[in-house]
Amino acid sequence: MKFKKAIGIVGLALASLVILAACSSSDKAANKVKVGVMSMTESDEARWEAIEKEIEAAGADVSIEFVQFDDYTQPNQALVDNEIDINAFQHHAYLNEWNDNTDNDVAAILDTYLSPIRLYSGTKDGENKYSSVEEIPDGATVAIPDDPSNSSRALYVLEAAGLIELGVSDGALATQADIVSNPKNITIRELNAKLTASSLQDVDASVVNNSYAVPAKLDTENALFVEKKDENSEQWINIIAALKDWKEAENADAIQAILDAYHTDSVKKAIEETSNNLDLPVW
Repeated sequence: MKFKKAIGIVGLALASLVILAACSSSDKAANKVKVGVMSMTESDEARWEAIEKEIEAAGADVSIEFVQFDDYTQPNQALVDNEIDINAFQHHAYLNEWNDNTDNDVAAILDTYLSPIRLYSGTKDGENKYSSVEEIPDGATVAIPDDPSNSSRALYVLEAAGLIELGVSDGALATQADIVSNPKNITIRELNAKLTASSLQDVDASVVNNSYAVPAKLDTENALFVEKKDENSEQWINIIAALKDWKEAENADAIQAILDAYHTDSVKKAIEETSNNLDLPVW
């Protein structure tokens, strides 16, 4: 099996067109799978290496090539445009919201792990301003992601942390208009998710998804608050996604080999041992 590391971050739309031009459906071999990802952390590399070994042990001939993106809006569109075969970057709620907003029908084809998000303290001169949620002052500014699903998720985190109260229940999509109590009069600033980590020097706190927290080298152990695992967590389970008719693709057997290899004990062990408890396997 040939295992190719990430191609590189696809940033600007023009760069995306140039870099991904080679990803057209005409050059797909039956054993080649192009996987869209965000950041590739050491833990990500460890789990994919474990997947590689499982595929080899099963005797399958699969070549995995990664296409790395830097914005959540890109990997699903790349599926629709046949630039990649599958992607591994999102949870159910994000995919459902993206499908609704774009009138597409990208499908979740495998549940992978739950990755609780965290509330981090703002920083000054490289040091955390606060060591607990209680220290966040009146009138503080808190950053959250601006896409609807992750914004809703972040608002529920702020509610669980005791900073706000929402007038909707877990499971319903929440917006700032649903805030019914804000005792500290905090200002919630919605930013592109990739900016939530870099904003920490400009805000009092920020809710940051792990796909951006890890590359930014945030101290996950000293986060002010960690999202709780509860009955609302199912929608936040991360997935592998593909076009709805992926089983009809020339490389469907190769894709299935990846899915089979993912749900194995060795991959579970790799996730648990290398993610520092950021990611929790769900099988």
